[in-house]
Amino acid sequence: MRHVLTCGALFTAALFTFSSCNKDDDFDFDFPETGSKAYVTSNTSGMLTIMNTDDELEDVSVKMKRIASMDAEGVYYNKERDEVILASRTTNRLEAYQKKNKNNESLEIKTTSDPNFTNAREIAVSGNLIVVVQDADPALNNNMNRLYVYERTPSGIRYRNTYDVDFNLWGIHADGTTLYAVVDNTSDIVSFSNFFSNPNGMIQPTKRVTVEGIVRTHGITHSKEDNRMVLTDVGDGAVDNDGAIVVINNFSSIYNSAANGGTIGTGSQVRIEGSNTMLGNPVDVAYDNDTEYVYVAERANGGGKVLIFDLPTSNGNPSPAYAKNVAGASAIYLQQ
Repeated sequence: MRHVLTCGALFTAALFTFSSCNKDDDFDFDFPETGSKAYVTSNTSGMLTIMNTDDELEDVSVKMKRIASMDAEGVYYNKERDEVILASRTTNRLEAYQKKNKNNESLEIKTTSDPNFTNAREIAVSGNLIVVVQDADPALNNNMNRLYVYERTPSGIRYRNTYDVDFNLWGIHADGTTLYAVVDNTSDIVSFSNFFSNPNGMIQPTKRVTVEGIVRTHGITHSKEDNRMVLTDVGDGAVDNDGAIVVINNFSSIYNSAANGGTIGTGSQVRIEGSNTMLGNPVDVAYDNDTEYVYVAERANGGGKVLIFDLPTSNGNPSPAYAKNVAGASAIYLQQ
């Protein structure tokens, strides 16, 4: 249900929600009210892809809108404000889009952050706080791995903190005050407890564990509702057919029982991979706890795809329940 505020009530409500008084600020794409919506960025096309899926994947609607950034990675839909926020690798800033232009072919920027980061990879959101991953690059950022934190305020996107870490970054996922992150170029994941309470500067994860069998972690998402972690393995980044999805059920118990520096064994995982899956470089992942579908942004196979799988219950080589070519697919966010 859409939240409606009068302009007179907006000042009082601004501390809690970011609805708009302008009827033109409308992100409605005439999709059905039912189903889930996936938002997909690209690092080659300058397009945002929006997919509306029904529970049976029998009626999937796809619309594409041009955005201001040719290269984007990391995307989030803010339901209260009815806007999409993405990390632009073209302008090195967060961009918030809140309405279509008059010709209905592209989206207009509502507000942006300052251009603080470079080589952005993923974003995660907790309340009004937005975390952006900066992956190290010797030419772009003096080889600095960083996590930038911004706050979405009624007037814009305000820079808040910068945290340095001593490992390569890619996927992140925020659960309240805890931030999960993959350690790129390894098979490890980490967690930062009370992440947003840290002062600026170098920070260390609260815990780091190895996920046995993964070659190179990339995408990460966690469902509190059913205590399930989903990870992607891109394998060799230069190969377009060696990717995998890993599901860890009963995640909190398994993660908490692993020692810091320990391992989550293959016996605690469900892994799908192989030629039928179309997984090559699955760079990002989302999960629908209602339908138990796993959504994947696949970057390498065919130049980019969105793949949707039934939640795997055993290791195997299944075909996706749905596949759609999306050029340069780089990140995916699911609105349920």
